[in-house]
Amino acid sequence: MLNSLRTLKLCLSQCWLVVMLFVVSQSAAADWLDDYASHVKKEASKYNVPGYAFVFYEQGKAPRVYVYGRTQKKGGESVTQDTVFRLASVSKTFTALLSAKLVEKKQLSWETPISTLLPDIPFNGKGMGALQLQHIVGQSSGFMPNAYDNLIEADYSLERVLKSLGELEPLCVPGECYTYQNALFGALEYYFSNNNTSYSRQMQANLFTPLGMNTASVGKGGLLASDSWAHPHIAIARNKWREGKVESNYYRFSPAAGVNASISDMTIYLQALLGEFPTVMSKEMVDFVTTERVRTKRETYRRGWRGMIDDAHYGLGWRIYDINGMKLNYHGGWVKGYRADVAFSPERKVGYVMLMNAESNMINSATAELWKRYLKKADAAN
Repeated sequence: MLNSLRTLKLCLSQCWLVVMLFVVSQSAAADWLDDYASHVKKEASKYNVPGYAFVFYEQGKAPRVYVYGRTQKKGGESVTQDTVFRLASVSKTFTALLSAKLVEKKQLSWETPISTLLPDIPFNGKGMGALQLQHIVGQSSGFMPNAYDNLIEADYSLERVLKSLGELEPLCVPGECYTYQNALFGALEYYFSNNNTSYSRQMQANLFTPLGMNTASVGKGGLLASDSWAHPHIAIARNKWREGKVESNYYRFSPAAGVNASISDMTIYLQALLGEFPTVMSKEMVDFVTTERVRTKRETYRRGWRGMIDDAHYGLGWRIYDINGMKLNYHGGWVKGYRADVAFSPERKVGYVMLMNAESNMINSATAELWKRYLKKADAAN
């Protein structure tokens, strides 16, 4: 009898220990994100960043949203989950998925030639007869990188910039090499306008409204009409910022850099990318645009990520990183006064977005640090 009681007591104490270890491990797993958020907050204070919002989403769990700072460095209001930021080149990920949606509806084809998109603007460079929608969205047009961004920033009209591109000789034939562009994305804006619609209307009808991204918009007017929007802040010295004006230039090339959204909208976007709105954004669409197309080796050395990225490619509107065997689909954005990052792992069913109303390089290390900590936590759990 005494031995039986001792055995029972030992079993109960062992069970209690197992339970306690489980609780502690679960608590530690939950706290890693709060620790990361504290780290980001300290970095933002160190670099005097006016405001930001970020979300980490793991499928099956509640989204974790963190906000910091104000919409304006001097005055303004507190950043909330509904504060709208410019997404800059993160817009290209939306353009890729809008294109995929229109292909799914048979309203466009990935093989749609430049002569269909721009019927009255000839592209005379060698091999440009083969330039197609897939090469535009896939950053493999062959033109020198960032061709005529200077004309965008000098406030040249959409048509004039596209005509200048049409006269340019490429470095390689379409589809052969990675050549990042902004101006060429204006071909889609021009195409929609010629067909009595607009990029903004197409985005609202095909993605924003069906997904319930209620504060998302396209264009300068959309940003300024938001109930709460983050004002741009431009560097004037090391870690010093002044509030700037919202520039119109890249908004004229909206498929490249014209989308605005809050962190609430971007949480929905992550959920859609991870397959939770299949009638709006099918798995086939997402898989297709995040399939590797051209290698981007220089990305393996990118600031803040060194030593993490084993290989890098560009798909259709998305960068694709290999991080220790994990596929991470990513894109960053930068226009005057704003930075943005989006990344998700389809295999791990997790995603992350950060939006910032300053041109701080802090976002590079902050995003990389998130994935370092996540992988460390995930590896420890296994």
